[in-house]
Amino acid sequence: MTNAEMPAAVIQQYATPPAYLSIPRPTFTPGQGQALVRVLAAPISPLDLLCATGTSYFGPPPLPYIPGVQGIGIVEEADTLPTGQRIWFNGEAGMKPGNGSMALYCIVKEENTLALPDGVSDDAAASLGLSAIAGWMALTWRGNLQPGEQVLVLGASGAVGQVAVQAARILGASRVIAAARSESGREQALKQGADVVVDLSGDDLADITRRIEAACEGPLHLVIDPVWGLPAEAALRSLGHHGRLVNIGSSAGAVVRFESALVRSHLHNILGYTNNGLTGKQKADALAEILKYAAEGRLSVARDRLPLSQAAEGWERQARSASRKIILIPG
Repeated sequence: MTNAEMPAAVIQQYATPPAYLSIPRPTFTPGQGQALVRVLAAPISPLDLLCATGTSYFGPPPLPYIPGVQGIGIVEEADTLPTGQRIWFNGEAGMKPGNGSMALYCIVKEENTLALPDGVSDDAAASLGLSAIAGWMALTWRGNLQPGEQVLVLGASGAVGQVAVQAARILGASRVIAAARSESGREQALKQGADVVVDLSGDDLADITRRIEAACEGPLHLVIDPVWGLPAEAALRSLGHHGRLVNIGSSAGAVVRFESALVRSHLHNILGYTNNGLTGKQKADALAEILKYAAEGRLSVARDRLPLSQAAEGWERQARSASRKIILIPG
C-alpha cells in the first residue's frame, strides 16, 4: 500500500458483505465546508445494512462505495475545524452517492460533526451515535415523556432499545419495562436499569399482551417500538388512555393490525420516528446530551471491536443479531 492509498471496506455488489481493499485516499479541497478525517472507529448500523441491499427507500446506491453513515475520527484537514480535534460525524453513504466511514480516511461535512468530550472512548461513542439519538429523541421529541410516566421498550436487546431503557430512567420514568425475545437480552436490560422484563417470544397475541399487562403497574403511558409486528399489536392493546406508541423500525414485521374502536376509545397516539426527520442541530444537541451521560457511566451499548480487515465477518454478525454493536477499527 502506498502513501496515496488506504484500506477500506467496499460494497461491490448489493446484498453481499463488503470486501477489504486498498483504494486511493480521498483528497481534501478547501472552501467546501468539509473536513478530511482519519477514522478511529466505524459502527455497522442498521441503515448501513439496509442501504447495501439496494432495496432501501433511498434507492440503490451507485456501486462500488464505502459504507458507514457515521464514525469517530480525528480532523486531518478542514476549513474551520481545528486540526487534531476528535469528532463524531454523520454522513450519507448509501443514501446518496459518496463514501462513508469504513475506511482509514473519509471526507465529511463540517456541519455534520460534533466535538467529543473526554471520558468517552472511541468505540463507546461509535456504539451510541445514531442509535442513541433515535432512542433518546423517540422518548423526548416524539414521545414527550413526562417524569413519573410508565414506559415500555420493545426490542430492548438492540442498540436503540438499550439506549431507550437507560434514557427512560435518566429522564424520570417511574417504571421502565423492557421487552425482548432473548433471555440474554432481558438479563442485559435489567442490568441497564429496567424495573421488570417481558418475554416477547412466541406468536400468541393474547399471551404476549397478558405478559405486558402483568408487568405494568397502573396505566402504560409510552411505548418505544423498534420492532413493529406482533409485539406492537400487543403493546397497543396494553396502552392506557391517551397512551403514545412511537415506532422506529419493523424488525418483527412490516404490518400491524388493530381495531379502530381500540384506538378511538383510548385516544391513542401512534407516532412515526426517523432520524432523517431531525435537523443537524437537533442531532448534535441530542448526542451532546447523551455523551454527557455516557461520560458519567450512565449510558452505554453492548459492543464488540473488530479490525477493519474483518469487515465482512462483522457485517454478517451484525446482520444476524443487533444485541451487540459491531465497531470496526481501521487503524
